[in-house]
Amino acid sequence: MAAKNSSVTEFILTGLTDQPGLRIPLFSLFLGIFMVTLLGNLGLITLIGLNSRLHTPMYFFLFNLSFVDFCYSTTITPRMLKSFISKSIILHAECMTQLFFFCFFVISESFLLSAMAYDRYVAICKPLVYTVTMSPQVCLFLLLGVYVMGFSGAMVHMGSIASLTFCHDNLVNHFMCDIFPLLELSCNSTYVHELVVFVCAATDIGMPIVTIFISYGLILSSILHIHSTEGRSKAFSTCSSHIIVVSLFFGSGAFVYLKPPSTLPLNQEKVSSLFYTIVVPMLNPLIYSLRNKDVKVTLRKTLERKIFF
Repeated sequence: MAAKNSSVTEFILTGLTDQPGLRIPLFSLFLGIFMVTLLGNLGLITLIGLNSRLHTPMYFFLFNLSFVDFCYSTTITPRMLKSFISKSIILHAECMTQLFFFCFFVISESFLLSAMAYDRYVAICKPLVYTVTMSPQVCLFLLLGVYVMGFSGAMVHMGSIASLTFCHDNLVNHFMCDIFPLLELSCNSTYVHELVVFVCAATDIGMPIVTIFISYGLILSSILHIHSTEGRSKAFSTCSSHIIVVSLFFGSGAFVYLKPPSTLPLNQEKVSSLFYTIVVPMLNPLIYSLRNKDVKVTLRKTLERKIFF
C-alpha cells in the first residue's frame, strides 16, 4: 500500500547498468556470487550447528553472522538479478518491506561485529574468566541487544522514508530500495530525513566502530605484553579473520552513509552498496573458513566421516 500522502504506488528499479550488452554477463556473475554466498553461509551454519567442538561463544556469534549474511543477501540479490533480465517493478509496500529488512540485517551485522570484537577482547585479555564472562546467558543477552538495535534502526529508517511524498517520478536509480535513491525522488524537503539518516548511521556505524577500536586497542596492549613469539602469533591469528571482515564491511558502509548524499554520485553509491550487500556476505564464510584452523579441522573431519560412512 502506498503512503497516504503519496501518489506513487510502485517504483521501477533501474538496476546496476543500463547497457544491454552487460546484462547477461552481469546476471551470470552475480548469480554465481549469490550461489556461493548461500552455500558458504549455509555450510558454515550447518558445520557449527552439528559439531559440539564449535559450540563456543566465538562460533555462536559466527553462526549468527552467517545467518544475517544469508538473510540480507536473499533480501537484495534476487530482485537485483531480476533487473538484469526484465523490467524490475516493485510495489510501494514491497519497497518499504525490502528497505526494512535490509536495514535490519545490516544494522544487526554492524552490532554483531562489535559483539565479536568484545568476545575476542575477553578471550585474549581475560582468559582465566572467559567462560564466566562469556557465559551462554551473556551471549544471548548480547545477541538480543544486537537484534533490538537492528529492529529499532530499521523502524526509524523505514518510518522516515515511508512518510515522504512521492508525486510522479518513480524511477529509482539503484538495484534495491535504498535510502538515498528514494530521498532523491521525494517532491518535498528531505533535510530532516537526511539528518535522521546521518544521525542513525552515525549511531549504527559509530558505536560499533568505537567498541571495536577500544577492544582491539586493549587486545594490542595485551599482546605486546606476551613475551613469546608463538604466543603473540596465536593471539593475532584469532583476530585476523574478524579484522578483515570488519574492514570490508565498515569501510564500504561508512563510505555511503556517513557522507552527505550530495557529495557522492548515485552511481558510485551503487558500486559501494554492491560491495557490502553482495560481495561481503560471500567473502565472510570464505574468510573464516580459509583462515580459521578450528573450522578447517572440523570441516575435514566432518567430510571424512561422510566419506567413510
